[in-house]
Amino acid sequence: MTLQTAAGPTPALMKAINAAFNSRDVDRIMEFFADDCTFLMARGPEPEGRRVHGKAAVRKVLADRFAVIRDMRWDHVDQVIAGQRAVTVWMVTGRGDDGERLNYRGCDIYEFRGDKILNKDTYWKLVETKDRL
Repeated sequence: MTLQTAAGPTPALMKAINAAFNSRDVDRIMEFFADDCTFLMARGPEPEGRRVHGKAAVRKVLADRFAVIRDMRWDHVDQVIAGQRAVTVWMVTGRGDDGERLNYRGCDIYEFRGDKILNKDTYWKLVETKDRL
C-alpha cells in the first residue's frame, strides 16, 4: 500500500533508492543524498543511534558497513509518502564478517529536499531469545 500526497518523493524515487542500497554501490547510493544530509543509524552510542552528518561522512559509513556485511539486502514491505517525507518498511538480511546474522524488520523515516535525501532516520527490531518485555 502506498499513500501519496502532492509534492515530494514519489514511489518511483523510493524504489530507485531501495535498488541503489541493494546494489551496495556507494557512489550510486550517494547520488540520492543532499550535501548537508544527516543519517541517524539504528545502532550507536547516542539515544538516537549514531548521527552521521554530511555527504562525505555518510559515504564513509556506508562503505565501511558494506566492507564487513557484503550481502546486506533490504526487501521492501510497505511505504507511505506525505509531502517531503516518506516512511519505508523493510526486512534487512545479511551476514557480517564477524558472523552476526542480520534478519530484522525495520523502517526508515526520510525527509527530502526536492528529490534529495536530507535526513534518513533508521529503526529496526532487535531479535532476542530472552523472555522479557
